[in-house]
Amino acid sequence: MDRPSEYEDRPIRPYVITGGRAHPSRNTLRPETLLVANPESQLPMSASREKRSLVELCRGVLSVAEAAAHLRLPVSVVVVLASDLIDTGHLVVRSSPQRLVIPEIELLEKVLNGLRKL
Repeated sequence: MDRPSEYEDRPIRPYVITGGRAHPSRNTLRPETLLVANPESQLPMSASREKRSLVELCRGVLSVAEAAAHLRLPVSVVVVLASDLIDTGHLVVRSSPQRLVIPEIELLEKVLNGLRKL
């Protein structure tokens, strides 16, 4: 009766993993934010298993949502952990492409009219 879709109780509650905090120190982290480990920074021995795992996962570029899936933790918990690791210099936010620029309505109408003529 051990199905992956069933509820799985974790022995450690999320509030324990985050040190009792529900909010990150940074409000800029979103699920699509890309993270990469700082190769020049080494975690102290006192770092939690979750923080160590997160830094190890981010040796390549990884989004917050992907990291949460790999760690099997809620995204909100990973945001708090990632925020701490960014503050200490262990993780770096990789810039994502700038927001999509929406063209003017006149240009869109010209394209639509051109397509209708085909």
